[in-house]
Amino acid sequence: MFELDVRSRKPIYEQLIDNIKELIVSKVLSPDEKLPSVRMLSKELTINPNTIQKAYRELEREGYLYSANRKGYFVAPIEWISNDKKLEELKGQFQALLKEAIYFGLTKEELEHWFEEVQEEGEQDDTR
Repeated sequence: MFELDVRSRKPIYEQLIDNIKELIVSKVLSPDEKLPSVRMLSKELTINPNTIQKAYRELEREGYLYSANRKGYFVAPIEWISNDKKLEELKGQFQALLKEAIYFGLTKEELEHWFEEVQEEGEQDDTR
C-alpha cells in the first residue's frame, strides 16, 4: 500500500504523507475510511511508531485526516479541506514545477494535453 525508500534523502514521514495524500486524491482511500493504526502500520513497515504518528498528525493538521478519540485516524471528507488555502499552496508548488518544465521545452499544447490526460484519469476513477 505504501512505497517508502529508505535510501531517499526525503524523510520517511514525508514519504508517508505523500503516499497517503496520493491514495486520498486518487480515491483509493474514501472519506471516513479508517487508516491502519499507528502500531499496526509500524509493524508492517518496520518503522518507528513516532514517525507514523508524525505523518498522521501533519495530515490531520492539513485537513486530510481526522482523529476519533481512541478509534484512530480517518480520511476527512473533501468539504473539510479548505479549497482556497490548499489551491494557493498547490499553486506555488505547481508554478515551480511548471517553470522547470518550460525550461526543458514544455509547450502550452503539451501542458494542455497533460491536463486533459489527468482529467480523463480522474473521470475514469469516478466511474469505477
